[in-house]
Amino acid sequence: MNSSVADTRVPGIVMVKNGLFRVPVRVITYAVLFVGAFLVLLPVFWMVSSSLKYQSEIFVTPPQWFPNPVRWGNYREALTILPFGTYFLNTMKIEVGVIIGALISDTLPAYSFARLRWPGRDMVFYVLLSVLMLPSFVTLVPLFVMWSKLGLVNTFWPLVLPAWFGNPFYIFLVRQFMLTLPIELEDAARIDGAGFLHTFVSIILPQLKPVLAVLVISAFMNVWNDFIHPLIYLSNPKNYTIALGLSAFLDAYSSRWDLLMAASTVTVLPIVIVFLFFQRYFIEGVTLTGIKG
Repeated sequence: MNSSVADTRVPGIVMVKNGLFRVPVRVITYAVLFVGAFLVLLPVFWMVSSSLKYQSEIFVTPPQWFPNPVRWGNYREALTILPFGTYFLNTMKIEVGVIIGALISDTLPAYSFARLRWPGRDMVFYVLLSVLMLPSFVTLVPLFVMWSKLGLVNTFWPLVLPAWFGNPFYIFLVRQFMLTLPIELEDAARIDGAGFLHTFVSIILPQLKPVLAVLVISAFMNVWNDFIHPLIYLSNPKNYTIALGLSAFLDAYSSRWDLLMAASTVTVLPIVIVFLFFQRYFIEGVTLTGIKG
């Protein structure tokens, strides 16, 4: 009788103990995440707050966390001192060309490496991966000489065309994701008479939304934040991108931190919008990519 009582009580004790230990672990987890998120978002909050203050209120002691009064005119003044509208359009032209080129030139080779069998495939793939170990700054001078010989300096072509020749990292990323997809659907399509291209477009591409979201966000951010390549190839202010525009703004109005924070806030918004739009696919793509070798 005692043993039966003990048997009925032990699960209850274990459950209570689990209950006692689950709550603190969950609380600690959320506390750590909250602290981490706070530290990451604090500079962003200070940037937005400073963009709505007067210049004299930004560096006061103790800090004034919330603007009072709110000065919305900073945004109008910051975006009209320099032609940020032109810089935005220039950047978006490059974005469209780079993203389309990346989607085409990275998915097709990845499909070839992941699904097709041809002599030397693995060797070519290893050579492709070895390119990742080559620092990009090593090729800056040869590439500039090449584009200069072609007469394309001070145009958008040196910033767009490289994306149409494939990116080793993106090809590797898409290939790894393709390896996680079941091959039975492709076999069924081939039995029905579909060719490789038709199978790729109708069967593979619809399943690549997560990794394509990763590719689009990564390509978008690389172009949006790129400063070195536009600085090298673009000398005409009419062709400046957002990054060059902010640099020119800092050089001309380095003492106007209120306007600089307003311009910086506006330039950050497109990245946030793109990430929020592709967030679900982005997280799924990062989670699934690389499961299979």
